[in-house]
Amino acid sequence: MKARELTVEGAFEFSPDVFPDERGEFVSHYQEPAFVAALGHPLFPIAQVSQSRSRRGVLRGIHFTRTPPGTAKYVHCPQGSALDFVVDLRLGSPTFGRWDTVALNSTDYRGVYFPPGVGHAFVALEDDTLIHYLLSENYSPGNELALSPFDPEIGLELPERLPVIQSERDRAALSLAEARAQGLLPDHAACLEIQQGYRVS
Repeated sequence: MKARELTVEGAFEFSPDVFPDERGEFVSHYQEPAFVAALGHPLFPIAQVSQSRSRRGVLRGIHFTRTPPGTAKYVHCPQGSALDFVVDLRLGSPTFGRWDTVALNSTDYRGVYFPPGVGHAFVALEDDTLIHYLLSENYSPGNELALSPFDPEIGLELPERLPVIQSERDRAALSLAEARAQGLLPDHAACLEIQQGYRVS
């Protein structure tokens, strides 16, 4: 498994080896040595495993968790394909406001690690796209927040000529400026402290 740090500090893309044969193929989505080498700690204590299925054009996010508690996540795509967005929302981060993309699909099986405080969005590029999530915290509606993926201050470059399907919640999401004014954006130092807790002695 190969690791590549994204332009968002502390976020990584992981590319596993895929082993095809006449029966099909085999892949290991998570390999602890690769995560320890990249992050300095294993993934994180897993509190919840979730999965979404999306039609072509479904746009989910930008989602993030109130900090504390903050949530780290690891996502991959076992079926279909999606363009995944990693957005640094941590006030005080050297890469605050920066974003990066990873092409997720069921051919390369790349995965993305999101540190606490980093926002997540994706757009499904084909029907029946599955996104699988490993989460460090259980879902709590009161802690889950969203920003608009169309906010020009963030400037996400979404695929053209693709029908956009959003939830009502995501259509009503705040701008980055509104979230900052309401004190909702995560603090970089607090996020790093949470992540330090994932290290094993």
